[in-house]
Amino acid sequence: MGRVLIIGAGGVGAVVTHKCAQVPGVFSEICLASRTLEKCERIRKEVREIEGVDIGIEKVDADSVPQVVALLRKFRPDIVINVALPYQDLTIMDACLETGINYLDTANYEPPDVAKFEYKWQWAYHEKFRKKGIMAVLGCGFDPGVSNIFCAYAQKHLFDTIKTIDILDCNAGNHGHAFATNFNPEINIREVTQVVRHWEHGKWIETPPIIEPKSVHFSFNYPVAGPKESYLLYHEELESLVKNIRGLERIRFWMTFSENYLTHLRVMQNIGITRIDEVEYDGKKIVPIKFLKALLPDPASLATNYTGKTVIGNIFDGLKDGKRKQVYIYNICDHAECYKEIRAQAISYTTGVPAMIGAMMVLKGVWKGNGVFNVEQLDPDAFMEALNRYGLPWLQKDFHGSVG
Repeated sequence: MGRVLIIGAGGVGAVVTHKCAQVPGVFSEICLASRTLEKCERIRKEVREIEGVDIGIEKVDADSVPQVVALLRKFRPDIVINVALPYQDLTIMDACLETGINYLDTANYEPPDVAKFEYKWQWAYHEKFRKKGIMAVLGCGFDPGVSNIFCAYAQKHLFDTIKTIDILDCNAGNHGHAFATNFNPEINIREVTQVVRHWEHGKWIETPPIIEPKSVHFSFNYPVAGPKESYLLYHEELESLVKNIRGLERIRFWMTFSENYLTHLRVMQNIGITRIDEVEYDGKKIVPIKFLKALLPDPASLATNYTGKTVIGNIFDGLKDGKRKQVYIYNICDHAECYKEIRAQAISYTTGVPAMIGAMMVLKGVWKGNGVFNVEQLDPDAFMEALNRYGLPWLQKDFHGSVG
C-alpha cells in the first residue's frame, strides 16, 4: 500500500484520481493538488459519490519548486503522478529530487516560449535520480505510454526483429461543439501545428504540418470506426522508441482529423490567435493562444454528451523465425461508457488509466530501478494484464497489407 500525490486537476487528473480510488489495496491515501482548489473540490465530491472514497486536496503552484517541496514534505507520498502542464515537468522533478520521491508523468517537457517538445531535458535527470535512489517514469499515458508498452510487448513476445511500427490514433467521437480540443487547448494546438517528423533508416525526415496542403495523409479502415483520414504527425514516443526497439527501420505516428477541425485550425493560424508570443492589447501584454484557451470549451466539460469511440493501436511489421509477420494491437474505448463509469470522456480516460497503472507498477515493485525511464524500457507483462482489468482491454490480430 502506498500514498499517491496527483498534481493536476483537469480531465486527466480526475480520471487518475477515480482510478486510484478504485484500487485501495494499492493506493492507501490519495491527495489531489492544483493551482485551482475549486477543481480539486469538485473532483473530491465526485470521487466520494462514485467510489465511496475520501481523498485529500491541496492548493499548489506547480511552477514553484519550494511550494511543491513543501507539499511533498507535508503529505509524504510514495509517488507523484504529474498530470499538470508539460511546462511544469522539470519543476516537479526537481521537487521529487529534493525530497527523494518517485515520479511519473504522461507528457514530456515543453518550454513555454518554444513550441517544441522533446525528452532531452528530462533524460538529463537520469544520473541525479540514480544517485538519489529514486525512479522517474516518463510518458505513461496512452500515446505516449500504452503505445510504448505495446512495442515492448511485441519485442518481447511476438517478434525476433521489428522493422516498422505505425502508431494510429483515431477519435471517432462527437462532442457536439463546432470546435473543441480533447485535452488542454494550448498544448494540443502547439502540438498539431508543428512540422511533422518521422524516423526512417537512421534519420529524421520532415514533412509539412497537418494544416498544410502538402501534409501526408491517407484513409485507414479502423476497427469499429471505419475509414478515417489519418495524418502523419510527430509524437514524442517516437523519440524514445527509436532508441529502445532493436533493429527498427521506420516508425511513424498517425492521427485522425476531420476537415472541420483542420479548417478551424487554419483560420485561427491565419489570423494569429494560435501565436505563443506576447502581443500588446489595450495596454496589456497577452499571449493569443492563452486567450484562445479561455474561449474554448474546457476539455473536461465535453464528457457529458460525448458519443462514439476511440481506436488507438500499433501495427508492427517484422520477422519471427525468419518469416515476415504483421500484427495489429489496439484498444477501443467508448466515450459514453467512460462518462457512465466516472463522468469522463475517452481521451482523458485513455490517458488517466495508464498513469494509474504505471504508478501501481512502481508501488508494487513490478517496475523498479534508479534513474529516468521511458515505459518501453520496463517489463510490459503485468501492465498489459492490468489494462484488461482496469478499463482498457486490448485486442491483437494479424494484419495484412501496408500503411500510408
